[in-house]
Amino acid sequence: MYDGLGDRRRALGFCEEALPIAREVGDRAGEAVTLNNMGHVYDGLGDRRRALVFYEEALPISREVGDRVGEAVTRYNIAMVHRAEGNLDEAIGELELVVELDRQVDHPDLASDTAMLEQVRQERAAAQEAT
Repeated sequence: MYDGLGDRRRALGFCEEALPIAREVGDRAGEAVTLNNMGHVYDGLGDRRRALVFYEEALPISREVGDRVGEAVTRYNIAMVHRAEGNLDEAIGELELVVELDRQVDHPDLASDTAMLEQVRQERAAAQEAT
């Protein structure tokens, strides 16, 4: 909520409070969501490296608990960090997995995620033509 209102520091504070609670009660799914949210906040603050650390910590937990939607969301976030950093091959690899997960769970973002995959493929093609 606070992140959406632009108060990222406050959002981060709540995430930092929620994370140890989720861990203490053994809520692995909640832990993954909180880690993903923390990554999102750091990405919004412009700290992509730190965002990626949180996303990469959330990903195996989402897989462990069988949260395919959570996995797709986290992989999408990872892809966007790679894209922003110009690592288009890595972004495409993640987005291909996102689209496959979307298909498996009949996710409503399938069309928009497929469009993003195609857009990043076009960006890579343009970058390759420029070199």
